[in-house]
Amino acid sequence: MTTSQQGNGPVIGVDAMGGDLAPRVVIQGVLEALAEPGVAFDVALIGDEREILAEATRLGVQNRLPRVIHAAEVIEMAESAAQSVRKKRDSSINVAARLHKSGETDALVSAGNTGAVVAAALFEMGRIAQIHRPAIATVLPTPQGNVVILDVGATSDCKPSHLYQFGVMGSIYARLVLGIERPRVGLLNIGEEAEKGSELYYEAHQLLKRSPIHFVGNVEGKDIILGTADVVVCDGFVGNVLLKFAESVIPSLSTMIKDEISAHPLSMTAGLLLKPAFRRLKRRLDYAEVGGAPLLGVEGNCIIAHGRSNPRAIKNAIKVAARCVEAHVADSIRQELERLTPAAA
Repeated sequence: MTTSQQGNGPVIGVDAMGGDLAPRVVIQGVLEALAEPGVAFDVALIGDEREILAEATRLGVQNRLPRVIHAAEVIEMAESAAQSVRKKRDSSINVAARLHKSGETDALVSAGNTGAVVAAALFEMGRIAQIHRPAIATVLPTPQGNVVILDVGATSDCKPSHLYQFGVMGSIYARLVLGIERPRVGLLNIGEEAEKGSELYYEAHQLLKRSPIHFVGNVEGKDIILGTADVVVCDGFVGNVLLKFAESVIPSLSTMIKDEISAHPLSMTAGLLLKPAFRRLKRRLDYAEVGGAPLLGVEGNCIIAHGRSNPRAIKNAIKVAARCVEAHVADSIRQELERLTPAAA
């Protein structure tokens, strides 16, 4: 593990140019993370040094900046992922991935182009030897607690063995980072019966059923909210659609509730009394509280934050990265797959 010059534990490399509002919100999020009580990590900001310093000066925080590592190029959100990663070798995403590979940082955090982050992590850091495809694992809140869903966008065209490995990786992440002693793993499907769904999901069900993890069978969309499983496995296409739908539901419900409250004076009075509860609920459902989603299956710790991340989301993504480092998530995934039988792997 790399140790910072200040000796505060792992060094988190943060892509300063990644995200819709970079570098401003990234700088603000980094400083918020470093100001947390008992902070046990350091940060290196990676990006255009001149632009970072100019933004820090506008914010009046130039004297509080952590170490800045220059990267001359930026991969924009709308650019072709793999092509840009190959062409822009000095982009902030590529430089951040190389620094992690070389051991100068212990983790990578980026709110930039998701495809480019995945591509850079694969090209520069590489996959864990036994892993066929990586998976982005996001955490969604439910009334019963948090549920890990993977994959939500890294691998859309899957084989049964990929879904099997997603289940193993998700189980490890839920145990080490979320503290769930024996995570229940479910396979997202159109019915609970083992024979339901496409051939892909039927074969994946058979593999997961024979695995050493706590597989609880097929789960339907409603089961995610009901807390039937702690980890829900699906291919990246389905997972990304599910995630985008979930993200749209929260603001839509908020608007509908406001409309109903304002429609009647009595409702408005009750709404004022319930305002603190609504505020707590909104915070509980806010993506910024999760911070970022780990890219599981790569050699290292890569956290992908939302492109619209605000400072709080960046701060929490950095904290997720630090927890992944401290929990040795990548090492645990490697060790778990090494002990599996060849047939299961």
